[in-house]
Amino acid sequence: MLALIFVMSGFSKITGFAGTAGYMASAGIPHNLVTPALILTILVEFGGGLLIVIGFKTRVVALLIFLWLIPVTLIFHFFPYRQGQMAMINMIMAMKNLSMMGGLLLLASLGAGGYSVDGGGKS
Repeated sequence: MLALIFVMSGFSKITGFAGTAGYMASAGIPHNLVTPALILTILVEFGGGLLIVIGFKTRVVALLIFLWLIPVTLIFHFFPYRQGQMAMINMIMAMKNLSMMGGLLLLASLGAGGYSVDGGGKS
């Protein structure tokens, strides 16, 4: 369930590549870095999310997504100068990311469990 948000978010970035690139540019990502950063984001979200779903290299992938969420949260959801509803929305998004980061740390420490590629079907 934790991975579903990453899979869906990554898929939406694939299908809405141009719109996401525009949003990234508007958030201050330099234009020459937008496409490589977006491709990396898709790999982390969609690819990493799918790897967690099947339970392959779960600990490493969970830690990588955790580390990736740090700059993402700071760049896209920490806007101390925003006021009103936009400030509230960004605070909610930042708190959502922090919650997911906690889940990812648990997954990185505990692993995928028995019914996963990593677990080999052992319960």
